[in-house]
Amino acid sequence: MSGRIKNLVFYLGLGMLFTHEMDAIPNHEWRVLPLLRSLPDATGEFAFLIAHVPIFAVVIALVASLNMKTRVRAQKIASGFLIIHAVLHFVFSGHGDYEFSSITSILLIYGAALCGVAFFAALVFERQPDVD
Repeated sequence: MSGRIKNLVFYLGLGMLFTHEMDAIPNHEWRVLPLLRSLPDATGEFAFLIAHVPIFAVVIALVASLNMKTRVRAQKIASGFLIIHAVLHFVFSGHGDYEFSSITSILLIYGAALCGVAFFAALVFERQPDVD
């Protein structure tokens, strides 16, 4: 895969993750998270929502850094997170308060993970010498 395709799958995966976090509000994701589930519903929702502002700001700043070493490292970490995030959703899917059952939710969660896998595959293919 070319660098263009690698970037495409990376940003598509990141877009899916960000969109999933919008989908997480009506699906009450904070009710499943260990640190937030003990809070009253309105407080948990507020904390979940507000926590994403600095998280998204840091992620965007790092993956768009002008320092290429920082950018590449951040893209690798973010792509790894896309995969781990899907695994966590799979693990938590048996929780009584887990509500991500719509096709949209599933496509966003696992589509982002597939983009993470494709990103790492693209890295491997970039390192392969061209054979004529």
